[in-house]
Amino acid sequence: MKTIHAGIAAVVLTFISGTSVMAQQPLPTVAVLATGGTIAGTAEQASQTTGYKPGVLSAQALVASVPALDKVARINAEQVANVGSDNMDNSLLLKLAKRVNTLLQDKDVSGVVITHGTDTLEETAYFLNLVVKSDKPVVVTGSMRPATAIGADGPSNILQAVSVAASPEAKGRGVMIVLNDQIGAARFTSKTDANSLDTFKSFGAGALGRLVNQQPYFDNRVARQHTLQTPFDVSKLESLPKVDIIYGYQNDNGYMYDAAVAHQAKGIVVAGVGAGSESNFVIPSIRKAIEQGVIVVRSSRTGGGYIPADDAYPGLLGDNLNPQKARILLMLALTVSQDPAQVQAMFRQF
Repeated sequence: MKTIHAGIAAVVLTFISGTSVMAQQPLPTVAVLATGGTIAGTAEQASQTTGYKPGVLSAQALVASVPALDKVARINAEQVANVGSDNMDNSLLLKLAKRVNTLLQDKDVSGVVITHGTDTLEETAYFLNLVVKSDKPVVVTGSMRPATAIGADGPSNILQAVSVAASPEAKGRGVMIVLNDQIGAARFTSKTDANSLDTFKSFGAGALGRLVNQQPYFDNRVARQHTLQTPFDVSKLESLPKVDIIYGYQNDNGYMYDAAVAHQAKGIVVAGVGAGSESNFVIPSIRKAIEQGVIVVRSSRTGGGYIPADDAYPGLLGDNLNPQKARILLMLALTVSQDPAQVQAMFRQF
């Protein structure tokens, strides 16, 4: 009996000891990189949700506005830029991507969160989805209201983004967009409303998951290849090929295509009507651009749906990428190949 009791006591002590050790495990380290945007914006009145100045608050100030963060992760805050996202350019994309890849090489960093203006957030997120060389979580977040507004959504979004970046279950899912309780894949998530808090949607694919009480719950994975599975290496790039987007509309004209070629565009994305249709007014200029070596990709101004093959319309197929994301992929594709067949294969793959 003494032996049995001693054995039970040993098991209990081991369980208690194990629980104690688990409770003392250090929190994961998450790097927060700030780039500006509404989330760091301020206004004169608390009632203002427009007419504010973006990119005012520092990375340290954003982190300090969310005291609950210290229960989720150890935070290293860093300022990469401080601009409205309408002023994000290729040089900033490259700077950000290189910094993210450097941080993720550190064994002590569990994940990265980027705070960003919402207007072009999806472009930066998709760019990172294609060039990050790690399976650690990378999360892009922002806000629809400035930091000074009543009901500002920035602090909650930061907390949720860090919670996702700190979660072991987020590993290997590609770059994610986290706002308003939703976890979206960078490949499929876009801004859909100029004002609503619930603006980011993943039409056609659905969300990866959502947060409840700041706890991430995942339901889906992305089948498209990303991060470690892509051939895109920006480590030595100082610039990206020039790619323009030209919008289709009634009574449009070919001179926009002629101008893009004259300004040395290497690629053009057609934001075509419907399923990527091009009018008879612009097709001659598009064919001329292709003859001069410019890679033209058809997409849809509707923002969703797949582009079918149609010999009546020149250009490669943009799959189901919206014009702004098609531009991101085309820029990176052109750093690898100028062969239209290879570029087309990348649009099916990524």
